[in-house]
Amino acid sequence: MLNQVVEVIEAKRRFAITSHIRPDGDSLGSSLGLFWLLRALDKDAEVIMRDPVPHAYRRLPGAEQVRVTPRVDRQYDAVFVIECSDITRPGLLDLEKQFVVNIDHHSTTALFGDINWIDSTASAVGEMIYNLCKALGVRVTREIAECVYTALITDTGSFHYSNTSERTFKVASELVRAGVKPAKVSQAVFANYPWSKIELLGEVLSTVRRDPSGRVAWLAQTLEMQERTHASDEDGDGFVNYPMGCGDVEACAFFKETAPGTYRVSLRSKCDVNVARIAERFGGGGHRNAAGCTFQGTWEEAERQLVAQLVEAVENRGANGNGGGTNAGAGGAGERREAPPAPERQGVERDARP
Repeated sequence: MLNQVVEVIEAKRRFAITSHIRPDGDSLGSSLGLFWLLRALDKDAEVIMRDPVPHAYRRLPGAEQVRVTPRVDRQYDAVFVIECSDITRPGLLDLEKQFVVNIDHHSTTALFGDINWIDSTASAVGEMIYNLCKALGVRVTREIAECVYTALITDTGSFHYSNTSERTFKVASELVRAGVKPAKVSQAVFANYPWSKIELLGEVLSTVRRDPSGRVAWLAQTLEMQERTHASDEDGDGFVNYPMGCGDVEACAFFKETAPGTYRVSLRSKCDVNVARIAERFGGGGHRNAAGCTFQGTWEEAERQLVAQLVEAVENRGANGNGGGTNAGAGGAGERREAPPAPERQGVERDARP
């Protein structure tokens, strides 16, 4: 499918690039990397997003040119949709009226594009954008390199995650050769947050719970916590990784309340537990060791459904070899586990993918 993408770029003139709501390092880095690639070919290109660029990525080359819009309000020869599980993920009205090129590295992605380039062996979409540069004979400029390098380090956890491969390091070395300063990029992305994030982290860590085996952990961020600490939604990004630093913990769930009774759930594992399979049962998806979904319901329901499936998957991975839990859906829980404390609101949470 790479050849088809090359043909579209060579034959067409006017392009838009978009990605999912609440853009992250891979989606933004890849989108802006593709933007600079197209500009190098003297193409008419722009990046459009429904949500603004998060604080951590505002120093990316071209970030100030991202146009925030609720709809695709112009006609393009093609729209590149980056790292989206389906055509609704960008949150843009009228996107389906365009010629869509779907580029992703998640194996769970729907083939919703007129052209679908999916490479589940890539550590990040940024790696695919680098390959696209090579296929088109485009020199990797400093702008392209910084954007793609940001995509790599965010989606591999600074090369800590299991999706990091020999190819990832080869691409990274080429990007450094093109002008990337790794320390500078890492500082901008990972060490450039406001004090409100520290205060929010303190409250979130107070909710951490583990199952009796100590191998599964979960924690929560509520709207009250966010309001109390004057934190933004993006300040909670990455909190799922803190329990994963404990040697005994093999899987973790982070529940971020985005509306009353609605939680955006991040799932992580550092073993052979397939958290993407669990996320899919709740309408989400992702990678084997990093996935997400949305959960709606009370904390008791979260414990009985999603957390219990995560516990079951860890317990059963040796027995069934796939680490994905049962296929019983959202109700296949066994023993009840201790849930995080209920959010500080009168009554219970009624009605929560990253």
